[in-house]
Amino acid sequence: MKGTTLPVEKDLNQTLIDFLKKGLESGGFDAVLLPSRVPSGDSFAYLLIKNPSLLEEATPLPPVMPVQGAKAVSSLTQYGKTNQKILAAMRPCEIRAATELSKLKQAELENILFLSLDCPGALPLSDYLENPREKDKVFQEALENRKTESMRPVCQVCREFSTTTGDLHVGRWGAEKGRVFLISSSEQGKKIQETMGNQGDQSVDSWESKVKELKEQRLQERAQFHEDLKTKAGGPDKLLEFFNQCINCHNCMRACPVCYCRQCYFDSEAFDLPVDDFLKRAKKKGSLRLPTDTLLFQLGRMSHMVHSCVSCGTCEDACPMDIPVAQLFSLVADQTQKLFQYSPGRNREEPLPFSVYKEEEFHEVETPYRKTYSKGEGKNA
Repeated sequence: MKGTTLPVEKDLNQTLIDFLKKGLESGGFDAVLLPSRVPSGDSFAYLLIKNPSLLEEATPLPPVMPVQGAKAVSSLTQYGKTNQKILAAMRPCEIRAATELSKLKQAELENILFLSLDCPGALPLSDYLENPREKDKVFQEALENRKTESMRPVCQVCREFSTTTGDLHVGRWGAEKGRVFLISSSEQGKKIQETMGNQGDQSVDSWESKVKELKEQRLQERAQFHEDLKTKAGGPDKLLEFFNQCINCHNCMRACPVCYCRQCYFDSEAFDLPVDDFLKRAKKKGSLRLPTDTLLFQLGRMSHMVHSCVSCGTCEDACPMDIPVAQLFSLVADQTQKLFQYSPGRNREEPLPFSVYKEEEFHEVETPYRKTYSKGEGKNA
């Protein structure tokens, strides 16, 4: 892997803005999709920008993630591809989610180029809203000192913080002070570099070495994090207690980039029941909690999207009851994806595990009944 280096004269944000401006002006790409601070100053929204002068208000690496970037890509391309080249600047988890949406036919990534960054994580949205100006400083300090203690729990143990699944990647790790790496991770990325006059032929060994070291550390921390979580949510009783405060608002579903169904079963007429049905259930059980089926919703949603979960944490940010839902989903996602040897967003050509049938699969979890009949020894064989 090769790249070049960019000087960080003021701060990383301005360095990225200058690079994106140069890319627009040189024709490396036709438009840019990236976060920008809203006028009130307390949040960020994705903007599609063609005028280079408007990039000054943009924030390629915002301190929070109020909108998952994959949802912005989906809203832009779900009805067809663009003939112009759009460079989307996003965190690695957002790019990986966009890749999953493309496999689910919810996004068209032809002519969508991605600029990813070594991600320090994101601050909890609820914390940020308490004092945005102060939290901006906290995030900037964390970015400069490369610390994660103030970030969301799933960000602190993220193992994909430097994943290069896009076309260009900005690497902070292992770079000399006052510089960052700009790494070409695809042929399209190389062409952009050449168009902008960058050779892109420098070694990035120091970045790769530092990333490897940090990933090994994160993997150990993530394993311990999940072991601790199992003690809190393992088993039916603890799982019910874990989701005890769920109010069935479905905010987590709406914030999740890979919960893409236009009509969710849990929002359908199947749950529009007359009062007599509730009374019958209350009579059978003695009492009935309202709203109903909160655990069923969480487990149902998990079973549908866990193979594509990228642990972006937006579901947890969206929860008004502060349920650590992203942490539990990351645990189940890790276990499920390991079984299928699948990493969401790793490769656009790799099929979703639930969409492919393999005759030789999961023999290690077969029941004796299944083994008997598969050998033709059952009575109806």
